[in-house]
Amino acid sequence: MPIAKINVDVDQTEIKNQINEKIEHTLNEVLFTWDIEQMSKRTCMSKSFLENEFLGDSRMKLLERRKEKGKRFWFYEDSKLVMKQIMDEW
Repeated sequence: MPIAKINVDVDQTEIKNQINEKIEHTLNEVLFTWDIEQMSKRTCMSKSFLENEFLGDSRMKLLERRKEKGKRFWFYEDSKLVMKQIMDEW
C-alpha cells in the first residue's frame, strides 16, 4: 500500500498576523486596567518616555485613576486609543 505524500505551503506572514490578532484579542479580554509598568512592557517604551510623551497629555490625565498618593491606573482600551491619537499627531 503506497503512502500518500502531502505538501503544505505555509505563509509565514499570515501566520504571524493571525497569532498577533489572537494575542491582541486575548489581551483585550483580560486587561481592564494597566499601570505604567505594564504599559512600558506592552508598548516597548521606557517609563520616562511614557511620562514625557503620553501621560502628561490632558486626554490621558482624564483616564488616570488613583487614590490619594496611590498607584496610578488607566483603563486599557481607552488609554490605548488615546495613545494612538497622540502618536498620529507626531
